Amino acid sequence: MSAAVKYTLGRIGLFVVVFLALLPVDLNFFLKIMLALVFSAAASFFLLRGWRDEMAEEMAGAAERRRTEKERLRAALAGDDEQTDGNGPTGTR
Repeated sequence: MSAAVKYTLGRIGLFVVVFLALLPVDLNFFLKIMLALVFSAAASFFLLRGWRDEMAEEMAGAAERRRTEKERLRAALAGDDEQTDGNGPTGTR
C-alpha cells in the first residue's frame, strides 16, 4: 500500500475516532464535526509523523523522476540526445 493511501486512511480514521468520541457530548452537530476536524488534525501531526514523512519521501522521489524524464525529453526534442550505450549515439539514422 502506498504511503499516501496509508496516511490518508490514518487521517480519516483519526477523524472518525474523535467524532465518535464527541457524539455523546451535547453540542451542535456541525460544531462536533469542526471540533473533530481540528482535534484529528492536531493528533495526526504527532501520531502519523512516520507515515507523513514516508509520503513526503515518496512524493519527492516521484517529482525527481518526472523532472529527470522531462529534461531527457526536452533534450531529445532539441536534438541533444547524444546518449551512448557503447554502440554510438542513439537517435541517429
